[in-house]
Amino acid sequence: MTELDLLYSEVEEDLRSAVRAVLADRCPPQAVLARCEGQEPQDAGLWRTLARELGVVALQVPEALGGAGASLRETAVVLEELGRTCAPVPFLGSAVLATTVLLAAGDRAAGEWPALCAGDRTATLAVTLSTAPDAAFPLGVRADAAGALTGAVGSVADVPAAGLLIVPADGPDGPGLYAVDAADVTVTARGSLDLTRPLADLRLEAAPGRLLVGPDQAEAVLWEALLTGAGLLASEQLGLAEWCLATTVAYLRERRQFGRVVGSFQALKHRLADLWLDVAGARAAARAAADALATGSADAAVLVAVAASHCGAVAVRAAEEAVQLHGGIGMTWEHPVHLYLKRAKADQLALGTPGRHRASLATLAALPVPGQLPRLPHV
Repeated sequence: MTELDLLYSEVEEDLRSAVRAVLADRCPPQAVLARCEGQEPQDAGLWRTLARELGVVALQVPEALGGAGASLRETAVVLEELGRTCAPVPFLGSAVLATTVLLAAGDRAAGEWPALCAGDRTATLAVTLSTAPDAAFPLGVRADAAGALTGAVGSVADVPAAGLLIVPADGPDGPGLYAVDAADVTVTARGSLDLTRPLADLRLEAAPGRLLVGPDQAEAVLWEALLTGAGLLASEQLGLAEWCLATTVAYLRERRQFGRVVGSFQALKHRLADLWLDVAGARAAARAAADALATGSADAAVLVAVAASHCGAVAVRAAEEAVQLHGGIGMTWEHPVHLYLKRAKADQLALGTPGRHRASLATLAALPVPGQLPRLPHV
């Protein structure tokens, strides 16, 4: 196992402060709730602000291409803050999944960077959001010799805001990753538990496609994109869990019952102390995954599996505790805690369930499969 740096650098803390300030001004809970009731759940204006004023939508893109030339560690910090506010922006689809593929595509994607880095255009990876990194290459779309794509993909995230779709397809020479203009695809919105990250089904009928990654690298690049997405999603789950814990503690310090502050009850103190330990563990796991991905560690797949399996469960538990410990107000639409529970549950299924990642971890760590343990001799 290579040495990991789990501490936040001064640059990362400065980045966190800048992003948090913008989100506090542009993305308060009541604004997110109001947007969820409208026809545009994602905030295009906030996305442009994040791109033009902070440059965070292209952090890991080299400066020569118009990006910030940072690493995935900084991207993970941004995801923590976005998770802390349930920000309705297509960061996961565009700045993580699609960007990873476009960077691997090299010169074939050169023309996409100016608009993407400026926030004028977004992209997404056209795979079912629940697809795990170790899943087989999707074969729901076929490409002909001219690059025309035909087929369907269901439950794709961040499609409504996307101008560019990166579609895995089975071509004449084997699997490939193709760039497709969203205007050439039939998009059908579908219900999503997470109101701030809409899903859609895609139907392609001879849609013009441009090959980004050919058969020799397509499977490896798609695996890298999904692994990066799963690893960094853990940071979003961490930010979500931290908000739930902090908000619940603050509420219990003010809420009075039976003439006492509710937070003074020992049973609640124990529950919150246990949750704090879980969140601390999630922070270590998420940071380890982000550092391993940023440095190209040989242990990245193992650490991502650990983070994805642990942080998903912690985020759901933190959100469930927040709803319950807020009492009656936690059950209302007016309080934003339900948005965090919905995102936590949706994130738990995204890019592989915790159970799927644990099974992957067992394989990566060469652990025996339950039911196939060696028999011990009778004493």
